Amino acid sequence: MVNLPRSVPKHPPHHTPKPHFRRTIYRVLETSAGQRRGLSLVFNVVLISIITLNAFAIVLHTVESYNVRYERLFHDFEVFSVMFFTVEYVLRVWVAVEKEKYRHPVWGRLRYVLSTSAIIDLLAIFPFYFTLFATDLAIVRILRIFRIFRLFRISRYSHAVRLIQHVVADRKEEIVLCVMFILFMLLIVSSVMFYVEHPVQPKTFSSIPATMWWGVNAMATVGYGDIHPITPLGKLLGGITAIMGIMAFALPTGVITSGFLEHIRNQKAPTHHRCPHCGKEI
Repeated sequence: MVNLPRSVPKHPPHHTPKPHFRRTIYRVLETSAGQRRGLSLVFNVVLISIITLNAFAIVLHTVESYNVRYERLFHDFEVFSVMFFTVEYVLRVWVAVEKEKYRHPVWGRLRYVLSTSAIIDLLAIFPFYFTLFATDLAIVRILRIFRIFRLFRISRYSHAVRLIQHVVADRKEEIVLCVMFILFMLLIVSSVMFYVEHPVQPKTFSSIPATMWWGVNAMATVGYGDIHPITPLGKLLGGITAIMGIMAFALPTGVITSGFLEHIRNQKAPTHHRCPHCGKEI
């Protein structure tokens, strides 16, 4: 019996190569702060510089003398910034599939477009394109404020801002409880002060919502003086409210401070690796 040689496939199995160019762009755009080098470092420096210059331009644009003298410069820089941010936004949507949770070519990109960071990126450029077709100058002026969203984009490149985000996310329940306590206390003291001061100052303490403006000033110890109690009982309540306000606002401060300390302690703590065979720390 003759053993025939096994047939060898003429063509080896074909593996679709990964788009290396897209992966390279993804690494340039999304590399974490501690690993930036080369093109990624250059891109992030350029991007942060443009965002910072945009902040100065937004502020100086409101100064009438500067606006008249450098109107053309402001407009050209705005056009350049929008073009730069538009190209970056399109590239980010394109390379989003490189991340595991956005892997699907259609639904993954759609999920990325609806993410918080992508919405902020879109809001940074949307007013410019909308004003090209808007004829109502009031809407144009209102939409210009959305340019300030460009400042929020710097959060993904700043370690300090990301640390604040992590702390707030970890302590959100405690922060919400503190805020609710402050709001409840504001409602209670404003209601009591209304019934104390309304008979003698009916125009000033005209309602509980109007009295809440006094409550905010008293609890925050701002003391604008535009609305204040004149009766002895009202003054006593105002002093107690100011002291309670200091203690109340100290609660969320303590919660956030403890969160910062915990995060910093975890970052500075040495990492211990265990041997997969014996289980001892390496």
